[in-house]
Amino acid sequence: MQTESGYVPKNLDFDEEGRKKLINGITAISKAVKSTLGPRGRTVLIESPSHTNGITVTKDGVTVARSVALLDPVENLAIQMMQEAAGRTATSAGDGTTTAIVLTEALVKAGEEFITPENNVTEVIKNINAITSKVIIQLKMKSKKVSKSKLNAVASISANNDKELGTIIAKAYEQVGADGIVTVEKSMTAETYAEVTNGIKIDRGYTTPLFINNQKKDECILEGVKVLVCDQEITNILQIENILKPIINKNEKLLIIGECNSNVVNTLAANVVRNGLKFCNIVPPSFGYKTHELMQDIALSVGAKYFSEKTGDDLSLVNESDLGYADKIIVGKDSTVLIKNQDMTEEIADRIKQLKVQQDNTTHLGDRKFINERIASLAGSIGCIYVGGNSDVEQKEKFDRVDDSVCAVRSALQEGILPGGGLALRNLIPPAVATGHKDMFVAERIMQKALRSPFFHILNNAGVDMNMIEEELMPADFSYGYDVKHEKFGDMYKMGVIDPLKVTKNALINAVSVATTILSTNAIITHKRLNEETKA
Repeated sequence: MQTESGYVPKNLDFDEEGRKKLINGITAISKAVKSTLGPRGRTVLIESPSHTNGITVTKDGVTVARSVALLDPVENLAIQMMQEAAGRTATSAGDGTTTAIVLTEALVKAGEEFITPENNVTEVIKNINAITSKVIIQLKMKSKKVSKSKLNAVASISANNDKELGTIIAKAYEQVGADGIVTVEKSMTAETYAEVTNGIKIDRGYTTPLFINNQKKDECILEGVKVLVCDQEITNILQIENILKPIINKNEKLLIIGECNSNVVNTLAANVVRNGLKFCNIVPPSFGYKTHELMQDIALSVGAKYFSEKTGDDLSLVNESDLGYADKIIVGKDSTVLIKNQDMTEEIADRIKQLKVQQDNTTHLGDRKFINERIASLAGSIGCIYVGGNSDVEQKEKFDRVDDSVCAVRSALQEGILPGGGLALRNLIPPAVATGHKDMFVAERIMQKALRSPFFHILNNAGVDMNMIEEELMPADFSYGYDVKHEKFGDMYKMGVIDPLKVTKNALINAVSVATTILSTNAIITHKRLNEETKA
């Protein structure tokens, strides 16, 4: 709000008073989120106007975190920073949001406990970052490549220990491979199932429902289809006369991936309805520079010449030899799948190599994701998990779990796995050497407490005494731990209690980033709220 003078009044909080409010906010969000951690974690009910009866039921940490907001502006700033830690982890690894929040809370509270006026806060934070780097190096060294037999365990754990869902997800990934795409969509039934195809998925559907030939599924399904790929608008049917005539004469099928004006679409559709011809049209995917790159990939995949306005191609010169081929097309309202049964060509393999180099040299998260999708599309494997449920609430809760699990499996395939249950971080706790520099000693104590926190809360949610468990653990054996679900000790890898390295690593990195920012904060400026102004 603005005063009559035009100034926006602000509240200022300093030192211990300000940090106390931040810790209150951290404690509030962490308490809600960490209750979901582990196989014995609880569900959270969220008031949500976007779902049936205004209720969301979830065990998904990021969903819980995003739902929290507090009235106090300083406490809410802490909430926003915790949400950032969770969001970054979800974006980069797809899972581990709850772990990130638990670690952030532990780091901040340990910092408040151990950092005294005698310490140089900047040096302590510097040492925390140095220890974090060493821990991450150790995590990478200790990690193992994920085997097919372990995919199920990763998927099940990330789906909140749902073995049935884990099996469905693992089987989909076994079929598509590390470079393949697995997407998650809502099922039209109560059943949850997976479909895997060899081909390309395009996020565009038919331009008119008149192309539909499968009324039950509202899809246009054609086998043995010629494919035209172009980014130029087809404004007159005569522009493509050179390919339409031979296709009609031979009674062949045609998919046009390109912008057609309404007259052209209507002409194609009329021939489908009246004359029984096998045509279909979809518009190019995405927008901007992405369209050009995706269309190049599509053309390469189906063996078509890409007629592009950007390169000066004349669409009127198109002929039969310029068309690509798909063994089968499935065109729905919102998406298209082009299925091809032939082996990967040398040209496609070369394109994938080029894209992987680009991906390695790209730091922007959005660009990396886009390149990864292109690689997966060209690799030619597409899986989709269709999530069902007996109610909107049940389906939404299950969808969140499946989505997390799909991302976790992808992360595991990319970077490997670690012992789960919080054990990996717990076993890499640095020793606190009292004879060292006091700021380093404090940093080590902070990290000791923080790295133990996920392990502690998993046990706590299960009602297990941590001290009793720790007495049985073997310090020399990195993977020896306690399976909370089955209440037994053993090798975590063999018992299937595992976490993706990428998830654990990113949770720690993002937690340290947010926590050290809070610990170094000495002044907090917030807008004065209307009720505060009224009280004054």
